[in-house]
Amino acid sequence: MEHHKNFSLKDYNTFGIDVSAKAFVSVSSVEELKEVLQQVYAHELFVLGGGSNILLLKNIDQTILHINLKGRILEREDENYAYVRAQAGENWHEFVRWCIAHNFGGLENLSLIPGNVGTSPIQNIGAYGVELKDSFVSCEAIHKQTLQTKIFTKEECHFGYRNSTFKNENKDKFIITSVLFRLAKKQHQLHTGYGAILAELEKENVDNPSIEDVSDAVIAIRQSKLPNPKELGNSGSFFKNPIIPKLAFDKLVEKFPEMPSYPVSTNEIKIPAGWLIEKTGFKGCRREDAGVHKNQALVLVNYGKATGEDIYRLAQEIQKKIWDVFDIHLEMEVNVIK
Repeated sequence: MEHHKNFSLKDYNTFGIDVSAKAFVSVSSVEELKEVLQQVYAHELFVLGGGSNILLLKNIDQTILHINLKGRILEREDENYAYVRAQAGENWHEFVRWCIAHNFGGLENLSLIPGNVGTSPIQNIGAYGVELKDSFVSCEAIHKQTLQTKIFTKEECHFGYRNSTFKNENKDKFIITSVLFRLAKKQHQLHTGYGAILAELEKENVDNPSIEDVSDAVIAIRQSKLPNPKELGNSGSFFKNPIIPKLAFDKLVEKFPEMPSYPVSTNEIKIPAGWLIEKTGFKGCRREDAGVHKNQALVLVNYGKATGEDIYRLAQEIQKKIWDVFDIHLEMEVNVIK
């Protein structure tokens, strides 16, 4: 267990925001986690995983609890599937590549998503036509007050678009310690029809792609659009893609016939937030050290010395403009810590 006081969080959030915490403790086992929860009141703890989905606006007057549980194992298998468990502190992308190296398929489209395994169910991470829930079996979590272990099944997680029980009725009540996935051992069902995956595979002259080929294609696409957080502070997609009623979409498409869209149901349409932001002129814009990335309008960046407030103000400016032009509310995907 690792303890610090007045601890800088600059290296613990992918935006690279230079704020500090009253105290910092890193735990590497469930036993250490329970020990900390016994010693510190739950409301005095701020749980931190990979720091990839937060925007810190101020210093944290709490004890940061850093979840650093490591380990990934093949828990069981049958003829068709491998059941793989990963501890919460495992880096997500490294876990995905480990699965691919073992020919376990299902997570390849989620390559290079920043963050750790433990936070992945909270917002049901997704990319290129695949979501976490597609391979999710269950997760183990510790109740912050009772210290009891609970296993959440897929049904109990109430997964939605970038949403789960951990953002709603069970928000701030549990700490996820491990996640169990069901991954295909053979006859992999590849998802190559979303985004530019097929074009990337064709560019590499791949006619019969493997799960590794798909992962490599996703990595190439993401690297061409998304900055490396170690080089340019960011948290990946800052906004959710809005889902609007079909009637509202039908009116908008009369005015903006080039508007891209994806049907969600017979009555709902998903609109790419990046297109809305680019259409309103924000792609590549900069407000001192806060900006919108030049290659991907969905990504807000820290050019070096931006504060969380600087980035938040820019995000609000974008929200207002999208509302004024399209009558669409852009919801932030990143958790803003005020």
